[in-house]
Amino acid sequence: MRFTDAYAACTVCSPTRAAVMSGKYPARLHLTDWIAGHRRPNAKLLPPDWRMYLPLEETTLAEAMKEAGYATAHIGKWHLGDPPYYPEHQGFDVNIGGDRYGQPASYFWPYANKQRKTPIVGGHEGEYLTDRLTDEALRFIDAHAAEPFFIYFAHYAVHTPLQAKEELIAHYRQKLDSGIDTGKQRCDVYAAMVHSVDESVGRIVAALDEKNLLDDTIIIFTSDNGGLTLPRLDGIPPTDNSPLRAGKGSTYEGGVRVPAIVRWPKRVPKGSVSHEPIISTDYYPTILELAGIPPKPEQHVDGLSIVPLFDGAETLPRDAIYWHYPHYHPGGATPYSAVRARDWKLIEFFEDGHLELYNLKEDLSEQHDLAAEKPDLAKRLRAQLQAWRESVGAQYPRPNPNYKPSGAK
Repeated sequence: MRFTDAYAACTVCSPTRAAVMSGKYPARLHLTDWIAGHRRPNAKLLPPDWRMYLPLEETTLAEAMKEAGYATAHIGKWHLGDPPYYPEHQGFDVNIGGDRYGQPASYFWPYANKQRKTPIVGGHEGEYLTDRLTDEALRFIDAHAAEPFFIYFAHYAVHTPLQAKEELIAHYRQKLDSGIDTGKQRCDVYAAMVHSVDESVGRIVAALDEKNLLDDTIIIFTSDNGGLTLPRLDGIPPTDNSPLRAGKGSTYEGGVRVPAIVRWPKRVPKGSVSHEPIISTDYYPTILELAGIPPKPEQHVDGLSIVPLFDGAETLPRDAIYWHYPHYHPGGATPYSAVRARDWKLIEFFEDGHLELYNLKEDLSEQHDLAAEKPDLAKRLRAQLQAWRESVGAQYPRPNPNYKPSGAK
């Protein structure tokens, strides 16, 4: 099943990953920015004293799977705290490549520099990180093929630094040079990085099929934030999220609407499409239900199992989904909260309190702010958003005594 209205729990990576692992909104966890965050000492607002780790007190999805008898592996990017909070302390039997950092120093071996140690041991000249992590995933599958296993495979790609294999860059450069219409997608390096991720998925699926495990394996493919539009390479943005507005680190749909595909022929109809909004917190209860594991409602309090959608339901029993980002980001975001209630999306900006209201069904690109035309609806959604913030204990930004309008950016 492909989801057209799937969302990351945040416009940046760490909070979304925490939401997947915990089933809780980043606002409830007080983990609301990428670790270690973006600082603007002269901005109008200062961020709250937010948490830069996933607390060990949370019963993670990996811990729930391990309790149920699954072998558990974390492969790739972790980015949820310092060593005491690494995957091996959060329910994973194996941690390959996961540490405090959100990106490698290089995608080519040894993946390191003076500041950034290698996230993975071993390797050889010319080795590409996306391929190496896939090799490790295949080794884990081979070692645990006779027992239940759970793999959280979080590629570092397609995060910066933008680096890809030369033969793939040449392939996409040739496409550009040949005059093929690629729309607004003009970055050969980024395309080559996506290509390697695509190959990785194909290798995993092929290995499962070869071992007669494919139809017994639930595969979920998604992202932790919207597509990257900055920094530019030779003046060209890495990707373009059209018709969605903006990208990673922004307030708008391009920052949070993400791909999501669930495959399991035994339960999920082949080729099906859902237009129901889902969000990162939903994966925890969904996986437990599909695996026949009792739910942990006291843990995944902000998640909702999407299994009814696989069984033919068109909607889920909730009225809204929420975001809270009390930070600044180079992608364009200033401190804000947002709510999507069916077709309507309201954004509240904390710098000046102004509201923006969009009908996503009629205006997916968020070009027509209707807050002034529909003040009653905007007021009602703002009250709903404020009530949600209070219910999860959201932290707020605070006035900056060193605010300098000329140097705020």
